[in-house]
Amino acid sequence: MSQKNNFYNVNNLDEGIKRKLGEGLETSIFCGDQAMISVVTIEPNCVGQIHSHPEEQWGVMLEGSGIRIQGGERIEIKKGDFWLTPGNIDHGIEAGENGAKVMDIFSPPRDQYKKSGSGFGV
Repeated sequence: MSQKNNFYNVNNLDEGIKRKLGEGLETSIFCGDQAMISVVTIEPNCVGQIHSHPEEQWGVMLEGSGIRIQGGERIEIKKGDFWLTPGNIDHGIEAGENGAKVMDIFSPPRDQYKKSGSGFGV
């Protein structure tokens, strides 16, 4: 297999697995054996559902701003910020007035995200 098949671009998400997480939240998912990346596009002022899952999750704010809700705390986030969400911690996000693009990295990969569909898969 050519290694070229393992290269993607965060601004061209056509190749990923598509999921609609909620109204105004859509993602493209790229899955490996040990980790998974989900690039989430969030419309302005959109609020994501508070949820949890056993997988560890890292997030990176690629564009925009918002509020990360994690473990009952509300933490302002902006482009360039990144954070760790341990497994089984309640979390969610509220996008700022210009929306947001977030890259989430899961380990191990989330089984629910290995196929297209809707919802957070919790």
